[in-house]
Amino acid sequence: MNFPSPQDRPELRELLAFYLEAGVDEALTEEPVDRFAEAVRAQNAAHAASTAEQVSKPDRRPQSTNAQGFAGTATSDPPLAQRTPATAAVPDEAQAQLARQLAAQASTLEELREAMAGFDGCNLKFTAKNLVFADGNPNAALMLVGEAPGRDEDLEGLPFVGRSGRLLDRMLAAIGLDRNSAYIANVIPWRPPGNRTPTPHETEICRPFIERQIELVGPKVLVNLGGPSAKTLLNTTEGILRLRGNWRSHTTGNGTTIPAMPTLHPAYLLRTPAHKRLAWRDFVEVKMKLRSLS
Repeated sequence: MNFPSPQDRPELRELLAFYLEAGVDEALTEEPVDRFAEAVRAQNAAHAASTAEQVSKPDRRPQSTNAQGFAGTATSDPPLAQRTPATAAVPDEAQAQLARQLAAQASTLEELREAMAGFDGCNLKFTAKNLVFADGNPNAALMLVGEAPGRDEDLEGLPFVGRSGRLLDRMLAAIGLDRNSAYIANVIPWRPPGNRTPTPHETEICRPFIERQIELVGPKVLVNLGGPSAKTLLNTTEGILRLRGNWRSHTTGNGTTIPAMPTLHPAYLLRTPAHKRLAWRDFVEVKMKLRSLS
């Protein structure tokens, strides 16, 4: 059977262009996988195995007589009210602990980069092409932190190099700065597949690395680009539209307090150009803060 090529079907070409723009640039497997069906099959298999084991092992415990004279099976299990509930384990806590240890041991940015490159505790690493560590001047007074790399950033191994990055460059230029006078990083150093939102567990695993990165850079001013960056580094649950324009503070592991300005992410501004005026106000505040601290 001959299938039509994208050139012969305009709607297919448009669909592929849409997927590419959304960041879906490769298939992780040759065939689609129904993860829900896999989970159900595994659960059914485990239940069947458990049932078969119980049937094959007759109950040989001694019989006892209860107070009413009925025979029953003797058991050493405590009453239900006295049983201690099982403690739920936090998924990936061991990997988060390892990330904290590796981050704390890094005494320079280069050591931190090497530690992150060798860290296999975050599943995002295995679908990303590159570690996106940072860009700009590590000695700059201003540090900007976004959420996670996109397709272009993953390909080049640098943060904010796509459309959002070009807008960020213009925003920096508006206050007299560029990438040589700022340092740029992300909370998550690996691109989530298809540009999906990182899970809370992935964020917590990566959190020690960005916190140590900020501590090693020691900027005078921190700018949180977007809600996820602000919520992670400022320990808040407020939305970015309520946070933006108001100075907050980020405290590093060594106790240093850095003034932080939450603002709108450039990707959001590309979708909502009317809010660029809000980001402009925030960057003017940053400019004035830098001037007062210089």
